Amino acid sequence: MKNYERYQKRYFMPPEPCYDWVKNEKIEKAPIWCSVDLRDGNQALIIPMSLEEKLEFWKYLVRIGFKEIEIGFPAASDTEFEFCRTLIEKDLIPDDVTIQVLTQSREHIIAKTFEAVRGCKNAIVHLYNSTSVAQREQVFRKSKQDIIEIAVSGAKLCKEYREKTEGNFRFEYSPESFTGTEPEFALEICNAVIDVWQPSENDKVIINLPVTVEESMPHVYACQIEYMCKHLKNREDLIISLHPHNDRGCGVADTEMGLLAGADRVEGTLFGNGERTGNVDIVTLAMNMFTHGVDPHLDFSNLPEITEVYERLTRMHVYERQPYSGALVFAAFSGSHQDAIAKGMKWREEKAPEYWNVPYLAIDPKDVGREYEGDVIRINSQSGKGGIGYLMEQKFGIDMPPKMREHFGYTVKGISDHAHKELMPDEIYDIFKEKYLNRTDFFTVDEAHYAQKNGITATVTIIKNGTAITREACGNGRLDAVSNAIKDALGINYVIMTYQEHALEHGSSSQASAYVGIETSDGIFWGAGVHTDIIVASVNALVSAINNSGLLK
Repeated sequence: MKNYERYQKRYFMPPEPCYDWVKNEKIEKAPIWCSVDLRDGNQALIIPMSLEEKLEFWKYLVRIGFKEIEIGFPAASDTEFEFCRTLIEKDLIPDDVTIQVLTQSREHIIAKTFEAVRGCKNAIVHLYNSTSVAQREQVFRKSKQDIIEIAVSGAKLCKEYREKTEGNFRFEYSPESFTGTEPEFALEICNAVIDVWQPSENDKVIINLPVTVEESMPHVYACQIEYMCKHLKNREDLIISLHPHNDRGCGVADTEMGLLAGADRVEGTLFGNGERTGNVDIVTLAMNMFTHGVDPHLDFSNLPEITEVYERLTRMHVYERQPYSGALVFAAFSGSHQDAIAKGMKWREEKAPEYWNVPYLAIDPKDVGREYEGDVIRINSQSGKGGIGYLMEQKFGIDMPPKMREHFGYTVKGISDHAHKELMPDEIYDIFKEKYLNRTDFFTVDEAHYAQKNGITATVTIIKNGTAITREACGNGRLDAVSNAIKDALGINYVIMTYQEHALEHGSSSQASAYVGIETSDGIFWGAGVHTDIIVASVNALVSAINNSGLLK
């Protein structure tokens, strides 16, 4: 590509080695989660949510389990202000939930913000100003000291307004565009704010270190976080928060490495909605912890419902390959993948292991409200006999012999290939019925009576072209005796190669399913029968196989 020379690094490594975080293998506990769907997410929508939509989304975020929710920028618009007041005045904030509001370091905005949160039982006032080299030089055209003064002035105003406003308020400070800021300067400005707010064990301050724009690989961010954690004043009385965006597609990695480096808290959105490429996806983060055996303290056990609510209220779409929540993330179309999944699920049934470890499935889809049938095994021209057979068994109770399963698999794949589409489970079952089940194309067995003499003797009445033909024959079992009678009556020859049966249901009136494969000079042909009487089902399967064979054409 042309013009790559125009781009140079715009990030800064810490002035000292900060690689202790590398020694940590995994995140051991869930961070404090703060949803910014109603602020950062909402401002990025083509059509921002109405008051009613924000209220519905608020209630759903609380239901999922968020204890901190940034609800907006109250000084920015009447809708934002009214939303904040509605939550407070209508007592819609549970005692264990804290709202968060954003403010710039300007007195009239800070005054309006405290007016909005007046009387709130628990609120975080989130103060920010930009600190990066690009912002200082191009936007503000101010020195480092000037930028520090903006932050300190805002911190003092927040403290003054807190003292004269009814309610319970905590503070948060963000050096916006942290990742484009020299770490030493970010440290200096954060410590200056800390000096004003004087955090304590009972009045902790949140220092939020955002990836406002992703400019480095994730390990650089982790080193920056470790540096800040080591050198910030009053670290024991601080909550270090992360707020990554996803410009380089590394938002989740930034966050996970930042947590390994010592951060305590994460601000993000459901499914990563947000400005440009979005905020970090809290669903992915939480579920990643879940797959490592860590309780995320958020309830994502019904992701299809969460997806529906999100898409309806935001008018955004959750991408089909979005981790954990996308419509296709558990879907296996590949034959080899389907076969491995089917065998893995069978192994789980046999062994009942304590831990989940099924090939190709990072988690049990049922843990997030998904189903195996239709969600995991998806059938198209790339599918294999294992997946198709597994779907038929799980969805319809049809457990075909291996060779029949293979034949059926090729049949289904061929139909999907010619139709150029995925086949739904009911369509696949219809193919099974059409191709194998209770076929009566050329003849049927109307009656069969059995007697115990010379092994088993069967008296069989066959209907062919409207004419009844009765024959008696012996065999080493009932099906063999019926088969011999059919051969005699119709003058045909074949060998029964495979016979298999099983119960489809349980109970006195339950149905049974039988499968028969016969071999003729032209190959092997299959039939299936379903009936409450297993003998009738077996005879129907044999008749279906013969009707499929072409022996009577």
